[in-house]
Amino acid sequence: MEKSWKAAIIRVLGESDSPLHYTDISEQILSRGYYETDGATPAATVNAQIASSIKHDGEKSPFVRVGKGIFALKTALTVLPVPPEKQKKQTPEPVSDAEASDSIIRSFGMYWQRDLVVWRNDPKLFGKQQATSKPIDFGKQKGIYILYDHHTVVYVGRSVDRSLGKRLFEHTVDRLGGRWNRFSWFGLLDATDDGGLKETPFSNSLSSIIASLEALLIEALEPPQNRKRGDDFSAIEYIQDIDPELREREIQSTLRSIEQKMRGGS
Repeated sequence: MEKSWKAAIIRVLGESDSPLHYTDISEQILSRGYYETDGATPAATVNAQIASSIKHDGEKSPFVRVGKGIFALKTALTVLPVPPEKQKKQTPEPVSDAEASDSIIRSFGMYWQRDLVVWRNDPKLFGKQQATSKPIDFGKQKGIYILYDHHTVVYVGRSVDRSLGKRLFEHTVDRLGGRWNRFSWFGLLDATDDGGLKETPFSNSLSSIIASLEALLIEALEPPQNRKRGDDFSAIEYIQDIDPELREREIQSTLRSIEQKMRGGS
């Protein structure tokens, strides 16, 4: 195990035969046991570590940015053969302070299951960056959401005055109550490493806002002719985590079932 995030990042990039996105770097660090953390946003931490090194260490930094959120080791670029179609992307690009936040969408979740949430007036919506990450409650998130009947879109809404959790709860008891079983969301609030949410001032240009909206539509609708996400979609996807209350209910139900079987066999 490495002693720091930076050392772990260098190790993963050194073992890779191509540049990697910072989300892939963080996933490999944790899955391979190169570094341990109880933080909720490992991908954001990796991105910040690399961006800070490039900005403050200058030529001494071991990292180079070769695309949006994609990094490599400087030594690797001089050693690895580069296919002609990727040569342009391998040219180092500058890193700004807004590297991870130039999109108005900061985080999102796709096709979360309705039955993994305990629905009440102010529900908790748990998600993780990766399986080993600390869960974050996105119930207070603001943004846009989509309701599905399996994969068919039945409703698109926004959560501004009322939080995402409240808006979704309302749809469990209104006219849409029996018409959806999955939902996706696209949030404007940043997730923090301690598992909270915070509002970050926007300073986006019109072009970046349009690019973010285009990317959101591509991600949500998955049109067959769009082969990739929009160019400025730098938000991090979160995988759904079951509400601990539901998990506890399942455990108690299993224990009761076992107890009943033991009584029946005695």
